[in-house]
Amino acid sequence: MEEALLPLAMTSDPRPFNQQLPEPPDPRCVLEPQDNPELAPALVCALCCCFGIIYCCFGYRCFKAVMFLSGLLSGALVIFLLCHKERVLETQLSLEVSAGIALGIGLLCGLVTMLVRSVGLFLTGLLLGLTLGAGALLGTEPIYQPPSAWVPAGGLVGLALLGALLTLRWPRPFTVLGTALLGAAVLVACADYFLEGLALGSRLGQRLQALPALPPLCWYSWVLLGTWPALGALGALAQWKLMDEEHGGHANAVVLSHQRRHLQLLRIRQQEAKWHRTPSGVGLCEGGYRPRLPLNTRSPADSLAPSYLQSLRERQLEPGTQATAPHTVLDLDSDCGSTVPLTTPSGSTQT
Repeated sequence: MEEALLPLAMTSDPRPFNQQLPEPPDPRCVLEPQDNPELAPALVCALCCCFGIIYCCFGYRCFKAVMFLSGLLSGALVIFLLCHKERVLETQLSLEVSAGIALGIGLLCGLVTMLVRSVGLFLTGLLLGLTLGAGALLGTEPIYQPPSAWVPAGGLVGLALLGALLTLRWPRPFTVLGTALLGAAVLVACADYFLEGLALGSRLGQRLQALPALPPLCWYSWVLLGTWPALGALGALAQWKLMDEEHGGHANAVVLSHQRRHLQLLRIRQQEAKWHRTPSGVGLCEGGYRPRLPLNTRSPADSLAPSYLQSLRERQLEPGTQATAPHTVLDLDSDCGSTVPLTTPSGSTQT
């Protein structure tokens, strides 16, 4: 049979026939958020978002709370994985039993990290090194493929120990940096769960296993990975700003307390100087202070007639009178503290 000849179409511009059709997009890289996420993982992610915001923006200011959460979550996660994946006492524990054991040991670890400052700083440094190592492992995927699983594992352990030692040596800056980066990583992981079902987390596990010929990451995965250092930098700046404000308020309070103490010292010195300038027996009623004696301890001389006391004072001030015998000192006014002789010198007229 002769093949049927198709008619040829003649056009003035043959370029459309030479152009290729655009390739269809990769179905893996179509951004489709989860329609109906499960309730329990969604609640856990929402709670982790709250923890991530606290870590990222208030990590150093809420130091005790952050240390408790770090110990609780780290201890609970490690013990849960051990109990759920491994056989304990030759029995496979159920999910509920594993969760209960992990929660109890996690509470104990949280109390230890909160009460013992060095343990909390060491754990913060470990988490800082692990976070940096995980980010580096994901970021270097296009340019480096580890030959074995020992290379990424050794790198993570080395960075974790280095971060722990640096945090123990310089607690303040590395605590701020560690909490900011860790909080930003938690926020990125929660967004990754809602957008692509933890694609970055699964890729991190594949990189730790050093699996070859991995498919490239999608563009939105790289966007999420790029937001991690940006959020960490913003969180560190926010924490430094809060620390500066707190330090400024504390410094102002210290200055005010010093000024108040200085004013109190000045008042005390003025009173002492006024007391020393006042002669004994004269003018003590104006500036001096003397405690009032109780009524049952006053002597009968305290109730002498004012005229008699006035005559004694006048005779003491007369010229030519000299004290030839010892005499008793009389307190004319116990409230004022002035004193005059109770007896007159010998040779003077007595009343």
